[in-house]
Amino acid sequence: MRDYANKEPLSYYMTELPGIDYSSLQGRLIVIEGPDAVGRSTQIRRLKAWLEDMGHAVLDTEMARSALAGKGIKEAKLGNTLGPITMTLYYMTDFADRLENEIIPALRAGFVVLTDRYIFSIMARAIARGENRTWIEHAAGFALVPHAVFYLRAEVKDLISRVAVGRGQFDYWESGMDLRFGRDMFDSFVHYQARLIRVFDQLAGPYQFEVVDAKRPPGIVLDTLKASIERVFKATPTGTGKRKKLRRGALPARG
Repeated sequence: MRDYANKEPLSYYMTELPGIDYSSLQGRLIVIEGPDAVGRSTQIRRLKAWLEDMGHAVLDTEMARSALAGKGIKEAKLGNTLGPITMTLYYMTDFADRLENEIIPALRAGFVVLTDRYIFSIMARAIARGENRTWIEHAAGFALVPHAVFYLRAEVKDLISRVAVGRGQFDYWESGMDLRFGRDMFDSFVHYQARLIRVFDQLAGPYQFEVVDAKRPPGIVLDTLKASIERVFKATPTGTGKRKKLRRGALPARG
């Protein structure tokens, strides 16, 4: 797997989407990642309110919310017959649509884009289901490099307790029941989420995740995220000028 440590924020990992204007991106892209039931949505909601209180315009976005593919994903999952490769392509289409029509316009307008999951969840789910790592990495290569990726990490036992207390039941897809990783939904959840965590751990280095211990109380996790996001703002002040249109694979000039 490639190492993207030298990629600047708001450049793209491998290849830009054709026909998209990547110039003049002024905002900041902040990603919250992690396995299912780790507490991402709670932190996104609190971070958005905090950022808005600080005077920032914020766009929050998440998987399966695109106008192009969001409804189709939900309908396809109702029958519990969606195959792994089709699922990956559906989610990649959803991400591409949101990148073009939500994320890039918001960044051009100077918004903070706060996203619940990014390409890394698509990659982790695909790899955990046995898809080819090289293929999925190249397929996701049009994504913009975030200013920060916060990986909320917990053990499977912590996820189980949160599902049991918060929802009272396990989800078919979050349990990997489409490939039946276990003899029942609980057992499949344990094995599938363990696979997801292993993949996220493997992605953390090459994609420069900041690992956050999500086993701690939500308030402490929130304080950790706030402190790290404040460092992002100090490291990338606004008004740095327009980014020039890049040739394929080039890094943007700063300043």
